[in-house]
Amino acid sequence: MLTTVRSGRVCDEVMAQLEGLIGAGEWPVGSKIPSEPELVAALGVGRNTVREAVRALEHAGLLEPRRGDGTYVRATSDLGAAFLRRARRSTVLDVLAVRTSLERDAAVAAAEQRTDADMAAIREAARARREACDSSDRAAFAAADLAFHEAVVAATGNPVLIDLYAGLTEAVQRSVTEVDELDDDPVGFPGHEELAAAIEARDPDAARAAADTYLDAARALVTRTVGHR
Repeated sequence: MLTTVRSGRVCDEVMAQLEGLIGAGEWPVGSKIPSEPELVAALGVGRNTVREAVRALEHAGLLEPRRGDGTYVRATSDLGAAFLRRARRSTVLDVLAVRTSLERDAAVAAAEQRTDADMAAIREAARARREACDSSDRAAFAAADLAFHEAVVAATGNPVLIDLYAGLTEAVQRSVTEVDELDDDPVGFPGHEELAAAIEARDPDAARAAADTYLDAARALVTRTVGHR
């Protein structure tokens, strides 16, 4: 929630609040932020201050202006913005190769380090993913699939890995949108249920194997799709 700015370096405080809302997920990637008048009213600062703060975050890559539409969240951090910029100069397979390294190690670490609370989050994410898999809403399935992987990464308890994955995930999402058509059948990505079970059993070898299963399927899908473009 935005609060009135009262003292200090006003623009820096406005930026800090906006970044906080983005980083906390209250303004998720792809969402439209409040209009300039709304920000002015909520923050209790001048229009020029708000404009300066928003432009600074646009320059950093966290926000993206869309002419005639408003300003949207582009990345959750400077790191995520950097990944997005680099992803534009990389192939989907390049980005997926890095994601593979992170997710394979995350699967192992999650199996070794997860708490009961982590496991509850993974189970819930797996359930939501299954339900989304049965629906025809492809965007909802993509969001549920991402939430599952984020829950697994969170279970590692490694803040650096969590931040790295958050940045890379945004880059992967942007890269995948550049592929004209992907397989509409989410069943083509096996291994997720097996991964959840392996983490619950605290079996790092099985977790690694499950991660390899769905990552291999993803690589095959991207290779086949790009090969037919």
